[in-house]
Amino acid sequence: MKGLGGLIKSKKITVLDGVGSLGANRTVTVLHPDGSSSTVTGTSVILASGSVPRTIPGFDPAGPVMTSDEVLMLSYVPQRVAVIGGGAIGCEFASTFADLGATVTILEGLPKILPGLDADVANVVLRTFKKKQIDIRTGVKVLGHSPNGAGGTIVHFGAADGDLENLEVDAVVVSVGRRPFADQLGLLGTTVKVTDRGFVEVDEYCRTGEPGVYAIGDLINTPALAHVGYAEAILVTKHILNEGPMPIRYDRVPWAIYCHPEVAFSGPSEEAAREAGFDVVVAKHQFRANSRAQILGEPDGLVKVIAKRNADGTAGQILGVHMVGPWVTEQLSGGYLAVNWEATAAEVAEFIQPHPSLTELFGETVLSLTGRSLNA
Repeated sequence: MKGLGGLIKSKKITVLDGVGSLGANRTVTVLHPDGSSSTVTGTSVILASGSVPRTIPGFDPAGPVMTSDEVLMLSYVPQRVAVIGGGAIGCEFASTFADLGATVTILEGLPKILPGLDADVANVVLRTFKKKQIDIRTGVKVLGHSPNGAGGTIVHFGAADGDLENLEVDAVVVSVGRRPFADQLGLLGTTVKVTDRGFVEVDEYCRTGEPGVYAIGDLINTPALAHVGYAEAILVTKHILNEGPMPIRYDRVPWAIYCHPEVAFSGPSEEAAREAGFDVVVAKHQFRANSRAQILGEPDGLVKVIAKRNADGTAGQILGVHMVGPWVTEQLSGGYLAVNWEATAAEVAEFIQPHPSLTELFGETVLSLTGRSLNA
């Protein structure tokens, strides 16, 4: 925060401490902590109030029950942890607590954790979680909890057609996503529209229904990723300055899940590509065959590349790049570049990868799509 504060100061940006609400004619009223108020009117206004963790009935944050916000304030490692939700946030915290020595149980309502992830990638995560002795309970509904009188609580859950089960834990992490924080935006006298789910409606340039008013980040229904918010801020800035920006291709943005092993991807999974009607060619290679992964002692994982099939059967445009393994969030940039710029497998195969490096596996996987391979 000190670095951000210094940057704001160096740019001579005026900061008003308080809660702002937008009214007509792009006027923002700020209620300050001392009870006073002030107003600011701009030629352009950007709404960027972010998001807050979602909760479920009976699990408001208190005592052993916490969301991702409260978890980050912990000064100790609970011995037994229940994580409600097996999506990205839930798997990140489940993996972290397991690596720190806690006994972890994931409670997920859907048939599998990390829904929507490429099946090959998800299977690696699932296999690794089982090695960590993370207990994964899918297809269950969490009904409530009862404090045990010793600082922990007993979570009550069960399958739709099964008996009720009780799980005694020292901490419950509710990880069921985040919701846009539009509660205090005001918006009276404006034509800004908010959906039933709380998202501010925008067009491809992040413009709301009110002229001169934009919205970005978790406040709008786009991938809830910090780097997507950054990209939207740049897009809006360029639009305000009449620099003719290109809209963001949200179906191609890079995703990162910081569990252990890490997950990173850009573009559709193999399943999604086939469902969209693409005839695809797929190649995948394991990190166990990569010398740098062996040096690091982290051989679990793979790189998978999905490409369109040309009329002659060869691999053409790269549609998706999916990775799971050591430091893959640091390796995805080359894959994202290929996907976003609609490069072909033959074009990307020309990239020279340093040796030994983890990124060699991406190069090897793309090279194999061309019918040639160095190590297979």
